[in-house]
Amino acid sequence: MAIPVNIEDLINRRVVESTRIEFKSDYNPNAIIHSICAFANDIDNLGGGYIIIGVEEKDGSPVFPVKGIEHSRIDNILKDLVGYCHCIEPLYNPIVEPVLFHDVYVIVIWVSGGYGRPYKASKDVFGKDSPKSAKYYYIRKFSSTIIASPEEEKELFYISTDIPFDDRPNLAAEIDDLDIGLMRSHLKEIGSSLYDCSLKMDAPDLAKDLQLVSGPPERLKPLNVGILMFSEQPEKYFRYARIEVVDIPDPTGTNMTEKVFTGPIQRQLRDALAYIRNYTIKEVTIKEKNKAEAARVCNYPFAAIEEILSNAVYHRSYHINEPITVRITPENIEITSFPGFDRSISDESIANYSIRARIYRNRRIGDFLKELHLIEGRNTGFPNAIKALRENGSDLLTFDMDDNRTYLSVTIPVHSYFLDKSERTDKKAAYEKRITDALKNAPLTLTELAKAMNYQGITRKLTKTVEDMLERKIIEKIAGDGSTNKLKLKQR
Repeated sequence: MAIPVNIEDLINRRVVESTRIEFKSDYNPNAIIHSICAFANDIDNLGGGYIIIGVEEKDGSPVFPVKGIEHSRIDNILKDLVGYCHCIEPLYNPIVEPVLFHDVYVIVIWVSGGYGRPYKASKDVFGKDSPKSAKYYYIRKFSSTIIASPEEEKELFYISTDIPFDDRPNLAAEIDDLDIGLMRSHLKEIGSSLYDCSLKMDAPDLAKDLQLVSGPPERLKPLNVGILMFSEQPEKYFRYARIEVVDIPDPTGTNMTEKVFTGPIQRQLRDALAYIRNYTIKEVTIKEKNKAEAARVCNYPFAAIEEILSNAVYHRSYHINEPITVRITPENIEITSFPGFDRSISDESIANYSIRARIYRNRRIGDFLKELHLIEGRNTGFPNAIKALRENGSDLLTFDMDDNRTYLSVTIPVHSYFLDKSERTDKKAAYEKRITDALKNAPLTLTELAKAMNYQGITRKLTKTVEDMLERKIIEKIAGDGSTNKLKLKQR
């Protein structure tokens, strides 16, 4: 059975986070079995991980050229692993494949989150009667495999009662609902070595290799992730699993257009983003006073839309019968999905744009989207969106949820240049008032002013507005501590 990931990308950690990869310079059964147990327990619901034997590690990174494993040893190692996996309770068998990489062989062990978790493993697999020797629950903490503490054991038992929705079998669907063409296209796109093998396989066997099915041989059922990503009609089982883009150029609804994107969710995402890029994004060149270079700005930075819509596809709940909606008006783009942020993210963190979730709703969907480079994962979506908005000189995002967090609406404001002149004037005046209000009590440095306005750093818009207000003598600079100037309201 082949590993359905591009090995070059895997070893160079391009599509899988470093915390989910463990390099082993040589075959060490104790350490390897403990790591298999830890990845299978998947305490953070990240999707398990990969153990690569034959690659040395230094400071968390692979050492090149790769050392590899002698070809003559591989057969014995594979046979050994089958036996040593019986030291894991309940029994867990990962997918193992020898791979030729840069002219040497490495052994890749793919460990997905197990259905039988929590798992425990023998501390010493060489011990007498090792399958029955002392066993411990192993988990991953950052990049290390450790024995779980009593508190972590309780957490492990708690999360083990809830298999993520996308990783559950869909009892209403059949294997025939999975499209072998879509599965092969995915493997070809990511450059997986499994692609060549897939040309000689039927849909059930290929689905097994991709871990898209579950159940006994006589009653295999596709997992929800398989129906959502490798079926031409996911809406047959998930009503409103689609993206609706509504363009409302006038508040009365005149000339409103609506476009609905269906099919596999990765195709929906790509098609919706292409549509928005082609029909919504506008760019202008602005000549600023006292500057030789002209500035190029967009009504909406596409990177911000891409991150937020991808985030919605990744984190939405697919058992809630509501679509993802993208509402485009002259003032903003609003992207709504269901439900809202996880409760592990506090209101304060949301207000400060410090959005870091520990629990992932759809870990398998996330893995597939990362392989396609449609998301990066590890809580980078909103920081990347905010960075794009700042670089474009746009206002930052706003979030809207009800008290129960049943939905999330993320609003991307249009760049002020693209507003009507009267609206632009009103918005500019309101923004300048925020600056003057912040300076009423005491002079502030530009960094302090940004913090007082609830920014994490100095934005391009803030810098430009302050320069304009200095020129119009609404505020002035005074000497501060050291060489840092402060800003204060100009006396009138």
